[in-house]
Amino acid sequence: MFDDSNISKERNLSAAKPGRSVKHMNYISTRGKKVQAPVTAAAAIKQGLAEDGGLFMPEVIPDLDSQDLAELCEMSYPERAAYILSRFLTDYSYEELLEDCAAAYAPERFPGGAAPIKKLGDGMFVLELWHGPTSAFKDMALQIMPKLLSRALKMTGEERKALILVATSGDTGKAALEGYRDVPGVSIEVFYPVDGVSRVQKLQMSTQLGDNVAVCAIKGNFDDAQTGVKKIFGDAAMAELLNKNGVFLSSANSINWGRLVPQIVYYVSAYCDLINAGEIYAGEKIDVTVPTGNFGNIFAAFIAKSMGLPINRLICASNKNNILTDFLATGTYDRNREFYTTMSPSMDILISSNLERLLYVLGGQELTADLMKKLSTDGRYTVPDELKKKIDEHFSGLFCDEEGTAEEIRSTFENDGYLIDTHTAVGLHSAKKYMEKNRDGMKMLVASTASPYKFASDVYESITGKKPSDELSALTELSELTKTEIPYPLRDIDKRKIRFDKVIDKTAMPEEVLGTLGIKA
Repeated sequence: MFDDSNISKERNLSAAKPGRSVKHMNYISTRGKKVQAPVTAAAAIKQGLAEDGGLFMPEVIPDLDSQDLAELCEMSYPERAAYILSRFLTDYSYEELLEDCAAAYAPERFPGGAAPIKKLGDGMFVLELWHGPTSAFKDMALQIMPKLLSRALKMTGEERKALILVATSGDTGKAALEGYRDVPGVSIEVFYPVDGVSRVQKLQMSTQLGDNVAVCAIKGNFDDAQTGVKKIFGDAAMAELLNKNGVFLSSANSINWGRLVPQIVYYVSAYCDLINAGEIYAGEKIDVTVPTGNFGNIFAAFIAKSMGLPINRLICASNKNNILTDFLATGTYDRNREFYTTMSPSMDILISSNLERLLYVLGGQELTADLMKKLSTDGRYTVPDELKKKIDEHFSGLFCDEEGTAEEIRSTFENDGYLIDTHTAVGLHSAKKYMEKNRDGMKMLVASTASPYKFASDVYESITGKKPSDELSALTELSELTKTEIPYPLRDIDKRKIRFDKVIDKTAMPEEVLGTLGIKA
């Protein structure tokens, strides 16, 4: 493990300064300006989804040059976060961002470091993003996002209560619940597929503390939950009813720019840490592999690259639900296909919402709106050849099936003495396949998105070939087998009181939201 250089316990954070001044940044919908006029960063974060159903994007992508990198290399992680965020969130003061980042990424919240790097063999590095309060990479954004929203409510003069609606395939739900727990002026409700998350993930959500939280399972998969949330956002009558009752909707999913922009930071930070460790020289290009389902995490890496971070290829790693692999290979996105439940459930997704942002950046608003309409009506679209070529300049797509995932977990532990979760295994497997095919000596950074203990049963079985006594006993059995510690957020999780156990039909989500708020239709 690298030295913990990205968490400063001694330096005065206020000594850090932002880079070159950035003019005011507005945000526009990926689908055009006819319905949604440009808005401020605060308004975009408060609103979550554009009025035309599109996603908010900054009007321009700010530059990141060698001078910036040199300054960033000298900073702690909270300082780096404030530095990058200040480029995008220009209506927030730098002092506000620095204060919020210092609190969000404090050592007590991330005792293992905000985003430490582990070296695996020659040229392979793992970016551990799961040392936060819920043991998943979603903490990296969802510890800071509630602070950004709270300031946005004040800046926009909002007096209504914000209801955060979340669809989750496992990790986003718990991270959002913990991040928004007891935040004034905000409540949150999370929907998850009843059979589409691990037992540990389910317990994390169903035992969540806080007076402003609600959790509900649906009969269906993640895409059903995500579609249901989007329909609620697009329901004008629902919006009017909520408004009459002093409530408005917002989102904590990566469709919200306030969730995505903090994810850009850790790719920049990792590059700086590689420089500081002497593993690369400033300006040296690296490859980055990201296990992804909703395309948000890898899109954040793409934005970092677009800013000027020296990234060569972005390798999109998929599990058996390899819709993104097929899209990157053919240019056709087709969700009319079999859905698989896998041991990497956070990637069990057939509607990758953030892909829309990539289409916008490389293809423009008009084309994006047309493709999204086709996806809604036909369940598929094919991008023009010119756009496919632009995508090919940046991305490669690979996937890993269930057998490959299990083998990667076992071999990485046996050969490297390193314990990984199922999602990281998909990433590592794909990264190795890419490096075998492209022997160019380029360093590879792989995003590790969750603690192996969040999926202890599958990890234990992958290593031993035997099923653990049960899914919860697997935590202890895995710890004893590997001589590693159970992360503090997951210890004694089975002893916590169940608060939320409701299961509803996917069609009943609007009624569930109103019931949670105590509003009669």
